[in-house]
Amino acid sequence: MEEFFNPLGTSLLVPSVQELAKQNLSTVPHRYIQPQNEEAISIPEIPIIDMQSLLSVESCSSELAKLHLACKEWGFFQLINHGVSSSLLEKVKLEIQDFFNLPMSEKKKFWQTPQHMEGFGQAFVVSEDQKLDWGDLFIMTTLPTQSRMPHLFPQLPLPFRDTLELYSHKMKNLAMVIIGHMGKALNIEEMKIRELFEDGIQLMRMNYYPPSPQPEKVIGLTNHSDATALTILLQVNEVEGLQIRKDDMWVPVRPMPNAFVVNVGDILEVK
Repeated sequence: MEEFFNPLGTSLLVPSVQELAKQNLSTVPHRYIQPQNEEAISIPEIPIIDMQSLLSVESCSSELAKLHLACKEWGFFQLINHGVSSSLLEKVKLEIQDFFNLPMSEKKKFWQTPQHMEGFGQAFVVSEDQKLDWGDLFIMTTLPTQSRMPHLFPQLPLPFRDTLELYSHKMKNLAMVIIGHMGKALNIEEMKIRELFEDGIQLMRMNYYPPSPQPEKVIGLTNHSDATALTILLQVNEVEGLQIRKDDMWVPVRPMPNAFVVNVGDILEVK
């Protein structure tokens, strides 16, 4: 049997939270109850970077300074005017929702295995006593194409597979542009820094957070940092939930229509 690169390792298999939520529970099962977190502060807002301004001769310098500050002080920013069409974004959002709404009999074909974390399930579950997130994920390698697990991306239903094919290449191109400008902000030649990531692995992760009977007791996704160069987040709706850590406080991210939230990952962190 052909062996495939396994960038994520393994995770213990756990039940689907989406299916659990369909049971009309009045209380949350004990394993999903999380310790109380600090309340998020309402201000300040995370920085907003305009890609058109970065690409404009007239405004590039000032927008590059904003990008530099956003990466240095926050590690996060919202990206607007990024050049990815709103029609494609809407198509991605709708088809992701349809994918999660498939019958369990269909989703089982894409479930995680004990040998690979890719697929439906939860990530980084390492013990039977570990607290679980109130949410399901679907994660897979998208690029390079030869690294795709044969039972995941190639078996996705149409037109979802074609939509993600286009979207994954758009995200790679956008990531390369962002990384190039980050390099410029650090006085690194743009092509030099892009060459470091041009042949890298792209993973796509989709998170689904069903309603909870006790939302104050659960967490959709446990606090973490991303072991990536960049994470480009697209939120399916404008419900607030994402929070980032700054100056020892949790700051909520208020999603903007058609904007991406960009997270500078651990690989690009400069000490």
